[in-house]
Amino acid sequence: VQLQASGGGLVQAGGSLRLACAASGRTFSNYRMGWFRQAPGKEREFVATIVWGGVSTYYADSVKGRFTISRDNAKNTVYLRMNSLKPEDTAVYYCAASVIGGGRRPDVSRDYDYWGQGTLVTVSS
Repeated sequence: VQLQASGGGLVQAGGSLRLACAASGRTFSNYRMGWFRQAPGKEREFVATIVWGGVSTYYADSVKGRFTISRDNAKNTVYLRMNSLKPEDTAVYYCAASVIGGGRRPDVSRDYDYWGQGTLVTVSS
């Protein structure tokens, strides 16, 4: 399984970016896909998740209303549209995949099975 994250970069506060996570190596119909982020000196934190085979989404309070997670089944790609970016959004963003069920929690990083390499987002003030 491979998850390839892309789309990070430098943006001014108030700007927008769209991250992409291309998934390959298996069928993901019974998986959820998540985005996490890790700022320097901080622990990895949950950002958003989407069920691959449905429309259910879930967001961290800190990004709700600003970020939108979506998927393109034909391209096996999950996106994170980030609007109204703030300096505190600066972090390395990781995409991850988790089998649905078995008590796995959508906002807990250790409950995810596969991880991409991360893409850096820097928001300047």
